[in-house]
Amino acid sequence: MYHAAVSDVDVAVVGAGPSGAWTACSLARRGANVLLIDPSHPREKPCGGGITARARALVADAVDVERLPAVAIRSARFAASSTPESADVSLDDQALMVASRAEFDGILLDAARRAGAQILASRVTDVRFVNGGFDIDTAAGPRRAELLVGADGVNSLVRRRLAGRFRRDQLSIATGFFAHGLTSHDIVIEFTADPPGYIWSFPRPSHLAVGICAPADQGVSAEALRHAAAQWIRRTKIAEGARLEPYSWPIPSLAARDLEQLQVAGAGWYLVGDAAGLVDPITREGIYFALLSAQWAADAIVSGDGGRTGRYANQVRENIGVELGHAARFKTAFFRPRFTRLLIDALQHSAGARAIMADMVAGRQDYAGLKWRSVQTLDLGLAARLLASPFRRPAMPTPKAF
Repeated sequence: MYHAAVSDVDVAVVGAGPSGAWTACSLARRGANVLLIDPSHPREKPCGGGITARARALVADAVDVERLPAVAIRSARFAASSTPESADVSLDDQALMVASRAEFDGILLDAARRAGAQILASRVTDVRFVNGGFDIDTAAGPRRAELLVGADGVNSLVRRRLAGRFRRDQLSIATGFFAHGLTSHDIVIEFTADPPGYIWSFPRPSHLAVGICAPADQGVSAEALRHAAAQWIRRTKIAEGARLEPYSWPIPSLAARDLEQLQVAGAGWYLVGDAAGLVDPITREGIYFALLSAQWAADAIVSGDGGRTGRYANQVRENIGVELGHAARFKTAFFRPRFTRLLIDALQHSAGARAIMADMVAGRQDYAGLKWRSVQTLDLGLAARLLASPFRRPAMPTPKAF
């Protein structure tokens, strides 16, 4: 049984996106006195909005995601700037659904409220660790909590105060347009080499989310990237006639060495979701990891023992961190033209390659087992060509002659 702390609340959760709302809901359902603080959720978000079956399963006992207005994705088209060819991959009905983020975030926030979490629609301006707890300054006045959860996204104030902000090389830029009045049942992804990343179109119930994502430290501005997205829209005619609403937002995109040294918890505080940097470095998908880290943080908190922050940190590093570390190492060669040409060719000609990609889109294929499954599934020649670049260790420098 969780015992109430001698403070205003047991736990303050800053940020009411998926990670914050699910943390608050999970804690409140188990008797914790929780305050969820956020000035603007639910709101539309500048992302694809894809929700995989494994993400839906995490919240299935609290919310009925299947009743959420959403688009069931039937196929994914893959293309690359390095080749005129493209390939279509069929998806089963449960693989991926795309919802309005305002709608999805809203049902999680409602679940937290129904579970008993207090909701404070206010901006947090500062947090401080004082006398064994946290003083929290908000626009609505001060609050105090025994424990603090930072779920306030990539620009997390909690992270900046307690763990340090993300460096520019740890971020990607996502920018593009909401194309209002159009939708479909297909996603489109085109890989680009300069800068390394991809352009996408994800259909939501009332609009397409079209955008481009690239590393923030490549010297390309958000304006230049958005111009590239606009050119892609004109070239493909994918949003012809739609009203375009621009957006731009940073996304965590950590390197393997960063993931090995993740700092996601300390004395009485926890970071979850984007605030913890838990986003796939290749796909930039973060909803599943946001919900999973939220669940683990809640589990650690209600355990009540003295090692709970350390246990949470280790759990994240040894599971999510290891998985995303595989993706980060794979990313080094993933967007190179040689690899993307081979990938499109493999998807065109190999049912095994299409099955692997379908499972990656659905979140059913992890990176740790990707190489072994590729070798097992594809013919040996295709597997060797496809895997040579992404998984090959860097060559040792050739000794100089003196």
